[in-house]
Amino acid sequence: MSKTYSAALIGCGRMGATIDDEVRNHPNSYLWLPYSHAAGYRAVDRTRLVAVSDVDPEKVERIKTSYEAQAGYTDYREMIEKERPDIVSIATRPATHAEIALFAAEHGVKGIYCEKPLCCSMEEADAILRACEKHGVKFNYGTQRRYMPLYRKMREMAHNGDLGKVDCIIGHCGVGSALWGHTHTTDMLLFLAGDADVEWVQGSINAKPEDWEGERLNTDPGFTSAYFRFANGIHAYIVAGGGFEFEVSGNGGKTRTLNNGDVAQWRKMTEPWHTLKETPFPEVAHESGTINGIRDIVAALDTGRDTAGNIRLACKSQEMIFAVIESHRRGGAGIRLPLENRDLYVGRKDW
Repeated sequence: MSKTYSAALIGCGRMGATIDDEVRNHPNSYLWLPYSHAAGYRAVDRTRLVAVSDVDPEKVERIKTSYEAQAGYTDYREMIEKERPDIVSIATRPATHAEIALFAAEHGVKGIYCEKPLCCSMEEADAILRACEKHGVKFNYGTQRRYMPLYRKMREMAHNGDLGKVDCIIGHCGVGSALWGHTHTTDMLLFLAGDADVEWVQGSINAKPEDWEGERLNTDPGFTSAYFRFANGIHAYIVAGGGFEFEVSGNGGKTRTLNNGDVAQWRKMTEPWHTLKETPFPEVAHESGTINGIRDIVAALDTGRDTAGNIRLACKSQEMIFAVIESHRRGGAGIRLPLENRDLYVGRKDW
């Protein structure tokens, strides 16, 4: 009989437990639901949410009751030590992600599903990476699109010849905010580029001089421009035009998501004039990225294989963000990766 894995939630706020109610009446809610970590564990038959924790005792009681968890805690350390969960979800504010991930990895947790952003510096990211690899923790990152069939089909098309030789990937994702929003963007650019290594980065942000305090940037800046050069030759860009749409362009055609992943467009290059002809995009199911991310952790725990959004990939996409910020600070200079400045810390003071 297949094992049922016990899960515990740290952070009973929006992404941890309540966003489902927020988006339930959205016309495209079918793209995301179940959305929160708690709802995902309830929906996956191989997991059981046994405990929840939050610094707010009222939230603990409410979410414990809503999701029928056995226990509630205001101290996540006590929860992990007493409940010994197989999987832990980290859905707190960003500043605490690193300390929680380290404690979980060092106290017997075998799977971590961490909400984005991963952390606030590459020094913290490096520490999480070392801890997960030392203790054999299966890690997935809360960038849900990576686990959704439409984006997985786009990646397949980009690398199986359907688009010819891929030249560039564009994230039409707006100025947004570096850690709160563009964690999704950089992860998807990385994913569509085949998770290739990033050679160098250049960009600009909208922070002011007074936002800096030594190596700390006390805001979550928007990206006014961002460029990434991948080792496989692909160019990637984040542009200020919004819509949260992604485009992959090759010498044999283009594909682009529309309306934040509701549908996708495919245009093939035709001869003899090299015009682009509209072609039906392959049919794919709409499945919750949260559910698929949890299922992927379960499969990794079952088999010992790696996860689709593993800690090394999470660190890569995080490093892309910090490199854009470092490029701006150096007057728009190209930044070679790995990033030398591991101490650069980005985070609002209320995080």
